[in-house]
Amino acid sequence: MTDTARSIAASASSGSTSQSPCFIGLMSGTSLDGVDGVLVDASDGRVLAESYLPFPRDLRETLMVLQAPSENELHREALAANALVRIYADCVNELLSRSGVRAEAVAAIGAHGQTIRHRPGEFDGVGYTRQLNAPALLAELTGIDVVADIRSRDVAAGGQGAPLVPAYHQAMFAHASETRVVCNLGGISNVTILPALASAQPVSGFDCGPGNALLDGWAARHLGTAYDDGGAWGAGGQVDPALLAALLNEPYFAQSPPKSTGRDLFHAKWLDAHLAAFPGVAPVDVQATLVALTAQCVASDVLRHAPDCRGFYACGGGTRNRALMHAIAARLPGITVATTEALGVPPQQVEARAFAWLAQRCVAREPGNLPSVTGAKGPRILGAIYPR
Repeated sequence: MTDTARSIAASASSGSTSQSPCFIGLMSGTSLDGVDGVLVDASDGRVLAESYLPFPRDLRETLMVLQAPSENELHREALAANALVRIYADCVNELLSRSGVRAEAVAAIGAHGQTIRHRPGEFDGVGYTRQLNAPALLAELTGIDVVADIRSRDVAAGGQGAPLVPAYHQAMFAHASETRVVCNLGGISNVTILPALASAQPVSGFDCGPGNALLDGWAARHLGTAYDDGGAWGAGGQVDPALLAALLNEPYFAQSPPKSTGRDLFHAKWLDAHLAAFPGVAPVDVQATLVALTAQCVASDVLRHAPDCRGFYACGGGTRNRALMHAIAARLPGITVATTEALGVPPQQVEARAFAWLAQRCVAREPGNLPSVTGAKGPRILGAIYPR
């Protein structure tokens, strides 16, 4: 843990939270696979327990449908939010049971919710971001304060509302003398560029493009599985150069940061529209090409925006796709490519730990965003608190 992280932990565990030094982080990302949870001791940053609960098939299908306008979606959204939060509550109970920590000892739960729309900067110059959630119900079910609606304040301040985890990455992973990149390979891939602390340069970060979202969707369509286990199927295919070039023509890739994206752009219909011009490409070769697309987007952004990078550390579900990790490493010669495990944090914990950290910041009334990353007008306290 860096000195910055220790200072933040100390401030968050002082005053009103001195008797409640623990925080829980819950994260269900754009991969739509399930909920990751961690219970963290804020005094020293130790993870006391972790848990993962997969989504039932019907909830996952509903969440997928809600990514786009659909019939009676307000009613379906409300019911899905309640169902999601019951899984959140089960995850919290599992964390408490595994750790032996009582609910009264937890200062707050950072509950991100499930993003179903992310349109910052559009329409009125501010736009919006919407995370499906029912934080009042979560507080009722768990008896613990809940910090939710974590992105909207940054959006209100003119920011992208994403990515938010770079502030946590800076606290945990920044190095005194070398530039590092931390990459989350979730449903959408994003990078945090951490300049050497000695350089006093600002942190930057943004969404690169698709991560697991397209890979998992294509595997589900052709294998009938939730994902390509270990990337084995994609590794057996051949990249189609013409298809890859067409996919890389997406204007989003050429945009300059700050920028963020999601399933609003990178979804099955986006892929199908491109595939219509390449009817002869075999499904396994499409998967191999999607691996190359994700790797190319990530590597190109690292080389463009962090040319002095010496260490690339990945987290998220995409780290289990060996074909993807190898493809990224092949495109970053001379750079150490590893997972955040090499820095002391298991890759499956990073996102949940970040939202426990953001809840900690909210309770301590400390800013949680980095304007250099999101483009917001300034630092903002993120989140709304739902008392137990």
